[in-house]
Amino acid sequence: LGDEQSGQIQSVGYSLYMELLERAVDSLKSGRELDLEQEVHGTEVSLQLSAIIPDKYVPDVHNRLIMYKRIASAQSDDELKDLQVEMIDRFGLLPEPCKYLFRQTSLKLRLEALGIAKLDAGRNGGKLEFNSTTNVDPLSIVKLVQARPDLYRLEGASTLKFNFDVTTEEALFGEIDQVLEKLPQTN
Repeated sequence: LGDEQSGQIQSVGYSLYMELLERAVDSLKSGRELDLEQEVHGTEVSLQLSAIIPDKYVPDVHNRLIMYKRIASAQSDDELKDLQVEMIDRFGLLPEPCKYLFRQTSLKLRLEALGIAKLDAGRNGGKLEFNSTTNVDPLSIVKLVQARPDLYRLEGASTLKFNFDVTTEEALFGEIDQVLEKLPQTN
């Protein structure tokens, strides 16, 4: 492609450009509307914890970057489990920050399936921002807020805030799981 046809290929990089182009073509072929905001940004997850591959665990920068890319590219929990097994075989037992990276990535896959654009959570609660094509039943959100206004509240048309108080990372993941279980998908 020439400069005119390829648009902003230099600014986003060849790989991302090709991935976005492929998604756009697939959407057009299947008759779905392409949500460019979701395609470009994906689901954001911020849990205020260290979710990394420590350099002491995988000292080689190149190997660490490859593992980050493979983890971020995983399409299912099964793929993530396979990667965990591979890392344990190659580098030894996973350190806590690496376990959190896998849990956070698994959580991101779950959020994407629900049509949630962003999760921002910490030890005192957090918020979920739904994208315009969310699969979560809006009536279930309203019922949740009405039933437990001390724990849940709506902020604007697309954000659900929630409160909890946890002291460990494990409890944080547990509370987030409980919130997500209360959000049934539409059929």
